[in-house]
Amino acid sequence: MQRKAYVPGLALLVALASGCSSGSGPAGSSADAKGGTTRAAPAPPGKYRTLPEPCHAVSKSVLKDMLPGAASLADADAAKEYAGVADLTYDTDRRVGCRWKDETPEGVRRLSVDFERVVSYDPAVSDDDQTKELYGKKETAANLPAPASSAPAVPVSPSPSATPSPAGSPATGTRAASGAPAPGTSPSGGPSGAPAGATPGAPNPSGSADTGLQPRRLSGLGDAAFLNDVASPAGTGGATGAGQRTVTVIFRTSNVIVTIEYAAQAMAAAAVPDSKELQGQAQALAGRLVEQFSE
Repeated sequence: MQRKAYVPGLALLVALASGCSSGSGPAGSSADAKGGTTRAAPAPPGKYRTLPEPCHAVSKSVLKDMLPGAASLADADAAKEYAGVADLTYDTDRRVGCRWKDETPEGVRRLSVDFERVVSYDPAVSDDDQTKELYGKKETAANLPAPASSAPAVPVSPSPSATPSPAGSPATGTRAASGAPAPGTSPSGGPSGAPAGATPGAPNPSGSADTGLQPRRLSGLGDAAFLNDVASPAGTGGATGAGQRTVTVIFRTSNVIVTIEYAAQAMAAAAVPDSKELQGQAQALAGRLVEQFSE
């Protein structure tokens, strides 16, 4: 019987050709063995993988300013107040918080900080994009007033019987663009310039509109930030007859959202606590906290 010749070099060429035809596609991509489609790389993770210890995140010097009543306490009681109370959490890498309470004859002050690290479980959505979406919902829920430039004033002839405009409202002789409410009133009939949460007919909870203390977006604080200021005048809101003000500052940095809430409740006979002081202290604390994420 005649035998066929065996050519070793031919077998090697066949193996090489087979290997080249079954390649995995361009570098950096992953080809599907059946369809030949390329799958996109997963979205990048967020910058932060852990969170600060919340009760240690606020320095004692800051707490002394924000909780003035502790200065009159015995050392042991003051130390306990400054230590704060940590929020109950089951995953300290995802969400943590701490709360402080300060009582004096003039009233009560409460401070809380909350750190939330956002994680996206959708491989096509990055942690940062998921954080932007969650932060956006918080900002929308705050119902911040639109910028003043969105309703330009249009000069009109003043009415002889027109009453003087109250402080903080548009000057007499001007009116908002067509369809806007009359000068000195908001769409709900309350004083103009009053932020979300204001009680119609009550004093402006964030101060005069021209003082820059109204609820607003903040610049230079993380990737995005806003401040809300809501007051409950004495005798309203179920605050046992006392006036109360709550200032909230929320900012995001990469995949972390930080919430600061600073509230002051005055005695029943006292006026609503001042916006300027509370806002200044809350914003100063926010500036210190954002620095911790930059280190």
